[in-house]
Amino acid sequence: MNYEPPSPPDAPLDVVAIAAHPDDVEQTCGGTLIRMAERGYRTGVLDLTAGEMGSRGNPELRIEESGRASERLMLAWRGNLRLPDARLENNIAARMSLAVQIRALRPRVVILPYWQARHPDHYHAGELGYEACFLAGLRKLESEIPPHRPYKILYTSLYANVTPSFVVDITRQFERRMESLFCYESQYGERQQGADLFPSKAEIRDRLGSIARFYGNLIGVGYGEPFVVKEMMEVDDVVALGVRSL
Repeated sequence: MNYEPPSPPDAPLDVVAIAAHPDDVEQTCGGTLIRMAERGYRTGVLDLTAGEMGSRGNPELRIEESGRASERLMLAWRGNLRLPDARLENNIAARMSLAVQIRALRPRVVILPYWQARHPDHYHAGELGYEACFLAGLRKLESEIPPHRPYKILYTSLYANVTPSFVVDITRQFERRMESLFCYESQYGERQQGADLFPSKAEIRDRLGSIARFYGNLIGVGYGEPFVVKEMMEVDDVVALGVRSL
């Protein structure tokens, strides 16, 4: 089957989350994307694979489901590079393809998976995303699209056993985030296929709710999503700092 790269949006995006599979961002940073969209920012998601190696569903169905999830996430744009699932590699072809997409999307902020994970696709996606962001800013890179390098790279660390650099309050966005995840009926619907591998819908909701409550508790709110940055963060006004000390 011939594959055409995703068409770019009609205007640059402010925030782009790059993930290995459809439904990854819905679990890890969906609430943050919703919150940013509610603030008027243009948000987007670029899935690197269609999840074709998953026990349930098929590529076309999962991409269709990602479209429905995008509406719940309030995204301005979503695309899929259709790289090979479970065989994602940080090679020059993949980096170049992703760098061209980053140039076309022109985001200020890119959200990547944390650089350590159980699933190789997830940490490869983080490596691939970081290096593609760098390449996208090289003026001599062969591309008809002008160079662009994102200002900030965030790593979503919800499934990593690390101390986050900061936590985003998603208390008001949590229910909508869960609605976006459950748009993937092929993955989270109650069915016999893969029942021994997949927890029930109720169990998934309970698990993700518990995790979000844990991170929310760290900043004194109902639900939160954690992020890590590699560089030191600057504080401009110490009087306006959030989260009470006592």
